[in-house]
Amino acid sequence: MCYLVRLTLLLLSILPFATGAAVKTEAIEYKDGDTLLKGYLAYDDAIEGKRPGILVVHEWWGLNDYAKKRAEMLAELGYVAFALDMYGDEKATEHADEASAWMKQITANVDAWQARATRGLEALKAQEQVEADKLAAVGYCFGGATVMQLAYSGADLDGVVSFHGSLPPATEAQQKQIKAAILVAHGDADSFVPPERIAAFKAALETSGADWQMMIYGGARHGFTNPNAGDYGMENLQYDAKADARSWILMQSFLADVFAD
Repeated sequence: MCYLVRLTLLLLSILPFATGAAVKTEAIEYKDGDTLLKGYLAYDDAIEGKRPGILVVHEWWGLNDYAKKRAEMLAELGYVAFALDMYGDEKATEHADEASAWMKQITANVDAWQARATRGLEALKAQEQVEADKLAAVGYCFGGATVMQLAYSGADLDGVVSFHGSLPPATEAQQKQIKAAILVAHGDADSFVPPERIAAFKAALETSGADWQMMIYGGARHGFTNPNAGDYGMENLQYDAKADARSWILMQSFLADVFAD
């Protein structure tokens, strides 16, 4: 029996997997100051009682179908998942120039960036199905950097997972605030993230004393979890089915572990 099959069977025995899941989705409006944000909630309404909540943070393209699909996949695992809206009004684009401009507008001010993500976390926590003391955040690309910023802000999270994120190193002040366990899934062939930044990112986490782990997938490029990554016409964006499957299974194990206490 292959490794992935064995690991999948193990996870099915320990995770809150929703057999015969009936995933319900709904739009949730919330605000950051005067900015109206429109997130996407997904949960299995066949499950009774409260369950852990997972915040999902989209790529720089905005809150598109990919981010929503990941929220639905998490709901199928038995979690309440909320795909937040970092740009406002559920904006999404397929143009890199536009996506880059939106992302830079958010990331230019780290405090505001963290605050915008925190509003999404608060919206998730407020949902009646959510066990408010069991929360995690999962992010992709820009979203991966965003969940790291949530961890650096001292957000009360059990864990964060960065998939092909930009790996911003924590400052000295941020290192002292980390509460969440951290899982990083990174593609070794991702040319967007230089080796010097990876080294600084790892060194800062090591200094912080945080509970962290990093899995590097050989040959995988940026966006390796997104089946549509190659459609954007950028050489460094490429889907990798093996890295996608392996990192998703690793994430499930990580979540089961951080929610076990």
